[in-house]
Amino acid sequence: MSQSLKALYRRTFGQEPSIEPLSAAGSNRRYYRLTAPDDQTLIGVEGTNKEENRAFVEIARCFESHQLPTPRVLAVDDANLVYIQEDLGNLSLFDAIGQGRKRGGDYNDEEEQLLHATIRQLPRLQFEGVKGLDTSVLFPSERMDEQSCMFDLNYFKYMFLKLVGVEFNELKLQVDFDRLAESLANTQPQAFLYRDFQARNVMVKEGIPYFIDFQGGRLGPIYYDVASFLWQASARYSDALRQELIISYKEALQPYATIDDSTFTSKLMEFVMFRMLQVLGAYGYRGLWEKKTYFIRNIPSALSTLSQLVNDGWCDHYPYLKAVVGDIVQSTEVTRIMRECERTATIDSDLHRQPLGNHVAELLEQDVNYTKADKEPLVVDVMSFSFKKGLPEDPSGNGGGYVFDCRSTHNPGRYQEYKQLTGLDQPVIDFLEQDGELLDFLKSVYRLADFHVERFMERGFTHLMFSFGCTGGQHRSVYSAQHLAEHLHRKYGIEVRINHREQHISQVLKAQ
Repeated sequence: MSQSLKALYRRTFGQEPSIEPLSAAGSNRRYYRLTAPDDQTLIGVEGTNKEENRAFVEIARCFESHQLPTPRVLAVDDANLVYIQEDLGNLSLFDAIGQGRKRGGDYNDEEEQLLHATIRQLPRLQFEGVKGLDTSVLFPSERMDEQSCMFDLNYFKYMFLKLVGVEFNELKLQVDFDRLAESLANTQPQAFLYRDFQARNVMVKEGIPYFIDFQGGRLGPIYYDVASFLWQASARYSDALRQELIISYKEALQPYATIDDSTFTSKLMEFVMFRMLQVLGAYGYRGLWEKKTYFIRNIPSALSTLSQLVNDGWCDHYPYLKAVVGDIVQSTEVTRIMRECERTATIDSDLHRQPLGNHVAELLEQDVNYTKADKEPLVVDVMSFSFKKGLPEDPSGNGGGYVFDCRSTHNPGRYQEYKQLTGLDQPVIDFLEQDGELLDFLKSVYRLADFHVERFMERGFTHLMFSFGCTGGQHRSVYSAQHLAEHLHRKYGIEVRINHREQHISQVLKAQ
């Protein structure tokens, strides 16, 4: 835990909080839940970029001045890149509609109401959020311009087209890219562009959606966020639900802008096309290049959407790009590369029911049987032990995993009041968290553990072990093992088996 963040909390609230590290979800920013003695909680943020921090703080303060549903910033230390904001709880919109997503997009009434409530707030954020906003603080750029559009289009070209080996004429494709970038950047009306408007960045508190992680926002066309939200690959919204949500958005938009239905639809579809090119670039890099199977599994969904846009005539203004999309979905080489990358993954059969309507869907369907082989789930063993009594045995026989030495951190066992307690007892927990050394140690452990668990899950491995040793196997190692186990169970929903060897305490956190 950052000493600067602890100092900021003390200066602002005059108290010493207990501290819980939170998942950063791929961001370089570090998040902590800060709990006061009266159980009131706040979120502490430790950034790495002063301009990004400043952007979030200034946008949040502007949003607050217009009473928009976003977290209030309560304290800032610019010099040390930390700030404290309101705690909106643990339930994201992504989690709140998770059961509907697992049902393949069959959302119930409550889930649909949350989605409607969320998208109805978007025009408020877009138009009221820029009133009085100092746009010079926006990071990394002030607006979505042609250059930023071209960056994403080139990402698609180099990270997807080049990787799948589809032949194309770069000069002809560049002509269409130039025209598309100009059209996108100059589309009206323009307002605050959230940039990352998706279900994971919406928190649900007492049934009300609140919006977070808008530090990458900029000025830009209103259609971008609508396309991002409604065509998010993992959401699997039906066409009927999308249309209903578009109607809700347009109704909420009326106080701010009047757009005829034909113009709205044509511009929205252009941004959907742009978003699919963006995500294919990302999926190509993370999936085809880095071999991360989650991203590979989403490629058919994006290709399906692009193919449908071509079939419906929305790409007719960009004839060479249209031809390239057709070549992609007809390419046997695309199918071969995806099949090779998917060998260790389970293809979700729902993806193959989407209307690719051509060679890609047929060949992927032929390969379902060998890619859908049943796999046992990953189980993680986490153990605490005393180095004096030897290293722990591996119950799986795999011989894999990590042993971490906690003896470099402050030992509560040196003090009489903690000698009869363990790392599961609150006084020891308070000592370790207020001291902070062990929390700093565990930050690196969490990053390493998350990476290893994700790779093992992707590759279908079934066992992983983490062990924490200290002098007596009583305080620091017990705290570390328990908290890593709970972190992995909470984040990944996998079965985690805990064994505090010297305390003769065992616990199983069942898979969710």
